[in-house]
Amino acid sequence: MATATSRFHRLCLITLVAVYFLILVGGIVRSTGSGMGCPDWPKCFGSWVPPTSADQLPKDYKEKFAAIRDTKNQKFARYLKAFGFESTANAILNDKSILIEADFNVTKTWIEYLNRIVGVTIGFLITAVFVMSFKLRKQSKSWFWVAFATLIVVIIQGWFGSIVVSTNLTTWTITIHMLMAFVLVALLIWLYEKSAPPIYLPTGKYTRLILAIGILLLIIQVLLGTEVRAGIDRAALFLPREAWIMEVGEDFLRHRSFSWILVLVHVVLVYRLFKTSPRNPLPVALVLLILLTLITGVGMAYFAVPAFLQPIHLLVATLTFGVQFLLILRIKTS
Repeated sequence: MATATSRFHRLCLITLVAVYFLILVGGIVRSTGSGMGCPDWPKCFGSWVPPTSADQLPKDYKEKFAAIRDTKNQKFARYLKAFGFESTANAILNDKSILIEADFNVTKTWIEYLNRIVGVTIGFLITAVFVMSFKLRKQSKSWFWVAFATLIVVIIQGWFGSIVVSTNLTTWTITIHMLMAFVLVALLIWLYEKSAPPIYLPTGKYTRLILAIGILLLIIQVLLGTEVRAGIDRAALFLPREAWIMEVGEDFLRHRSFSWILVLVHVVLVYRLFKTSPRNPLPVALVLLILLTLITGVGMAYFAVPAFLQPIHLLVATLTFGVQFLLILRIKTS
């Protein structure tokens, strides 16, 4: 019979898999240009079930939802000014392109709606993780507090998702949204790992430091990739797909060049891990994920950024982070 601890461990794994599925769906939303498929939040065109035709919307729907987003942006700008980010607040208020509404597209609307359904499901799963951790708090207070932090992060992530929509997918808001997803993954991996019997990987001196550097470099690489993605979004408005990479220019070159630094650090890291733990599957998984990240990146560069590769590239990067973080919890200097 499964114990309460094993059930909690399994629930953490299910929730983690669901979060990765959401990251994949989010990548599909970006690659299909469906981010503004629902111009409001948490509802979609003012309804819990989105429309299937423009005929179901009022004639002035663009003006109506632009006004709603403008009100939310003004409120958000006040928060930014209160915390000293006045220039950022003014940029949001003065950029009128943020309030331009796209024509209704049923496919994009329902892709974004699926993204929100998955997000709500994860909210329920993380709530269940927190409730179960509360019941197990006498066994481990740290589980409870990390689960509580996970719940807070997902609430903030949900709220900030509304800001991403209201600001019409402003680049820096998408970047913050992505970084919070990394935090969520790390917290869930910690809960998953700590709620099971400990597994240690013996390693040599400095391996943990090299791994920490690898994690930092990966996060920087993801941020550079966000800049490339923003440039592609702009290029897609007026150029054919074949010209996108050329238009992005320096941002793409930085992203591509930095990838080699990331690869070199991981070559050293994986060599050290294989040397001390040759039969452990995690270093193998890390090698495969790094290779897949490179292959999908090359595929986008040389094959005109095919839409199906974009979400895969993002998912593989976040899976790489997950394996890195799991390794840093398991390695033990011998």
